[in-house]
Amino acid sequence: MTVQTKKMNESSFAKIVKELNANAELIRTRQDEKQAVLNDFDKEKNRYKTGKISEKALESSVIKTNKELKKIDESVRSSMRNVNALTMQARRVVSKQSPRTMRVVSGHKKRRVGKRKKK
Repeated sequence: MTVQTKKMNESSFAKIVKELNANAELIRTRQDEKQAVLNDFDKEKNRYKTGKISEKALESSVIKTNKELKKIDESVRSSMRNVNALTMQARRVVSKQSPRTMRVVSGHKKRRVGKRKKK
């Protein structure tokens, strides 16, 4: 009788890792977008301070910026949930590889030595 150890499904694990990387890059991209939106708003605020735009224009810029920030934040949170789910999936795949204790015995049985009689 031969005993085989479990082998990891490497293609499945590689797929999970690839998806994790894609989600991480998406989060990074969204963070860059958020920074760009904040930079644009800062420029608008400076234009208001110098008198190039009105207060009403600045208020509409605030509304637009907040909507964009909310949309980006929702996207980042969604990607974070996906990363969490993929991480749990990867843990399940890896946990199936946990070593099991096995004992090796020789093919023959030991002779039992009879019990001694009490006197």
